Formats: sequence, C-alpha cells, structure tokens
Amino acid sequence: MASSSSSDSGGSQSKIVRAVLLGSAIAVSAAAAYYGKARRLRSRVVGIIPARFASTRFQGKPLVKILGKPMIQRTWERAKLASTLDRVVVATDDQKIAECCRGFGADVIMTSESCKNGTERCNEAFQKLDKYYDIVVNIQGDEPLIEPEIIDGIVKALQGAPDAVFSTAVTSLKPEDEFNPNRVKCVVDNRGYAIYFSRGLIPYNKSGRFNPKFPYLLHLGIQSYDAKFLRTYPQLPPTPLQLEEDLEQLKVLENGYKMKVIKVDHDAHGVDTPEDVERIEALMRERNIS
Repeated sequence: MASSSSSDSGGSQSKIVRAVLLGSAIAVSAAAAYYGKARRLRSRVVGIIPARFASTRFQGKPLVKILGKPMIQRTWERAKLASTLDRVVVATDDQKIAECCRGFGADVIMTSESCKNGTERCNEAFQKLDKYYDIVVNIQGDEPLIEPEIIDGIVKALQGAPDAVFSTAVTSLKPEDEFNPNRVKCVVDNRGYAIYFSRGLIPYNKSGRFNPKFPYLLHLGIQSYDAKFLRTYPQLPPTPLQLEEDLEQLKVLENGYKMKVIKVDHDAHGVDTPEDVERIEALMRERNIS
C-alpha cells in the first residue's frame, strides 16, 4: 500500500516537473520569439550627421580643415565604414555646408534653423527621407576620428535591448577632463542603463577631489534612437535637469525612458574649440592618418 502510494506520489511529482519544464520551455521560446522579433523590427539603420554653421563656441566648425579636409567630410568617411549602417546622410541648415558635403559625395537633407539640438535636427531629417528606417544613429559631426566599431556597437546594443529607446557610448574619463564642462560625464546601473549625465564630475565624493581609483565615465557624443521614439522626442516638453545641464539626454531619462550604454576603449577626440583642431591634427600625424 505504502509502495503504491509512493509510486502514485512519484508519478504525480514527475508530471508536475514535466509540466513546469514544459511551461518554462514555452516561456523561454516566447521570450526568444519576442526578442527576436524586436531585433528584426530594428534591422534597418540610417546614420545622420547633424551639422550647423552657427555654433556659439566655434562658428563654422563643420567646415574647418583638418589636415586639408573639412571636418564634416572626415566624420562622414569614418561613418561610411560602419557595417550596421544602411545609409549615411548629413542634416544641415546651412547652404555652405550642404554644398561642401555634396562636393565629396554625401547625401544631404536640409533642415530648419529652429532645431534646438542635434536630436531634433536628426528627427526633421528622418521625416524627410524617402525610406523608413528602424534605428537612427546621431553621429556627431565634430568627431572626425569616430571609430566605425563604436557606431556598430551602439546599434547592436539598441537592437539587443527591446526595453530601451536610446543607446550611447562612454569611455574612461581622463583626470585632466574632470572639471571640463565640455566633457560630459555619465553614471550607469549594473545592467548597463544610464542613470544620469552631467557636465560636472559624477559621482562627486565628499573630499571634492578626483579619485584616481574610481572608474569615472566620459560620454561620447554618438547616440542611436528607436525611430518611433525619435518622432516622440520633439513633442516632450523641456525638463528641469535638461535645461540646467543643457544636455538633451536628460530629457529622455527624466521622462522615464531607458537608455542603453556601452563602454568602449576610445580616446575622446571631439572638436569643441579652435584649439582642439591642432590637437587632433597632431594625433593624426602621430598615427599616420592622412
């Protein structure tokens, strides 16, 4: 009797285990199908390089020559090497920039002067494209040495994170950039999602000094967006943190959206001031980049 009861009990447990395993398999299969679908839905990618002439810190910056080539051309040439981009276009409100870009073979989309930042300029250009894309990559025109692998990295990060609408890249912050407001800092959570961006040093310890043992992160300007979110972004009202720091990423976070962040090994070579041009040229000579 006891043996029969034990056998029945064992059979029931076996059925329960099989049911649990079957349920788990179905759940895993459904999740895999969902994520697979999300990635497929984000397969078409366009890179947009926003460029404006009237910069307050460096007027005419996209056209400044770097070892004989306009900076915008060098950025475009690097972006064209990214394997994830189906197309690369320049978005500008300036005819001089447009003529220059068409001269070296770039697709150009004219945008209005009213765009408040690069994201809005990317959105306007995206609306004018003759083909729909699932992901839009905002490639900063003042990064003439941007690595194609970084572009590919943030695209793949967004494709692999269906809960995120935005992705970007960070690298290690150099001590000399700790209090430079033109070098934007970032903190992320344990899952690689952005918590905050700041022009000040973050995190900021109570000693008030740079901690050489802490892995501070420097934000690289490149970022990618889910195309549907990009259409939503201009409709979101400005947020207090965005306005205080003058950082468009904060409007995304303050409105509760998720932003995936990847860490890369890359020296930040952005051109923010005329003095940066000499630094970039010296680096290019050192690396034999013509």
